[in-house]
Amino acid sequence: MSTRADITSSWWQPDVHMDRRPFLMGRNAIQRAFRSFFADRDFIEVDTATLQISPGNEAHLHAFATTGITTSGENAPLYLHTSPEFACKKLLAAGETRIACFAHVYRNRERGPLHHPEFTMLEWYRAGETYESLMADSAELLALAADTAKTKRFAYRGREMDPFLAPERLSVAEAFQRYASIDLLATVSVNGENDRNHLDRLAKAAGIRTAQDDSWADIFSRIIVEKVEPELGFGRATILDEYPVSEAALARRSPREPRVAERFELYGCGVELANAFGELTDAGEQRRRFEIEMQEKNRIYGETYPIDEELLAALTIMPPASGIALGFDRLVMLATGAPRIDLVMWAPVAAYGS
Repeated sequence: MSTRADITSSWWQPDVHMDRRPFLMGRNAIQRAFRSFFADRDFIEVDTATLQISPGNEAHLHAFATTGITTSGENAPLYLHTSPEFACKKLLAAGETRIACFAHVYRNRERGPLHHPEFTMLEWYRAGETYESLMADSAELLALAADTAKTKRFAYRGREMDPFLAPERLSVAEAFQRYASIDLLATVSVNGENDRNHLDRLAKAAGIRTAQDDSWADIFSRIIVEKVEPELGFGRATILDEYPVSEAALARRSPREPRVAERFELYGCGVELANAFGELTDAGEQRRRFEIEMQEKNRIYGETYPIDEELLAALTIMPPASGIALGFDRLVMLATGAPRIDLVMWAPVAAYGS
């Protein structure tokens, strides 16, 4: 089957399409199976608007900007959403209790074997249920994807996992200790003021190169990328749990340990597949975290995005809930054996730029 790098400029050629078609048919089968999974559990499938006032307020997410023109001819800034999360939370505030959404989402500055500027995010939310319920959902969906694709293993770049085994649940602090010999929580404060210099010393001792102007978050991310992520999701999936609060802007604090939040990420074959939260519903705290994220974005990239005031208003009446965003295309890749994300997309975004 064709795996050539220029697939996005030739996907419509009949011979290229025929090579890709088994992956695409696998995608459709998995999507049908997932829709049945959620329908059988009383989820309502929702469809959210792509154009939003705010595309999201995480420092390292980059949106596509556009301009709306009002009926009076005035310009109004709009963005293609990076996730349907804000809209889904408003639906929870409106009274929905179990919702699922297959959404096309858009992220700028992202293109490669695992990244595409437009891709499909599967998000689902459970009102009144813990985020552990999402861990159980994730394990079932991994097995369902494998069963639908008629495979007993997932593979990516020569590394494999059994999608039918229960995922390993590993806290971020445990992962830092295991893979980098770093006591992460010794650098984390309950009031959000993390010790940058302490983490810098620990990172250097673990062989991680740092720069003088790196923040605590910069160093944390470098350790994750270099030491932790390459070890996750082999043999069986990994649930990387309990991120420091400063790395979980949309998640509530853990009732067990105030330095960490109810956030987990799901990994398979070293690939990040999903990001989940016990949702933060304190509007004042959410505003504060958004402002911190936008300060960091401005520091690094010289830009910020608006805060969605309607989302903050909705949080004041939103019930306790848990939600998760799964990169559907990536999961299809692992289940079908496709080596690149554009091979599982019916019509990839045209190549642009250099």
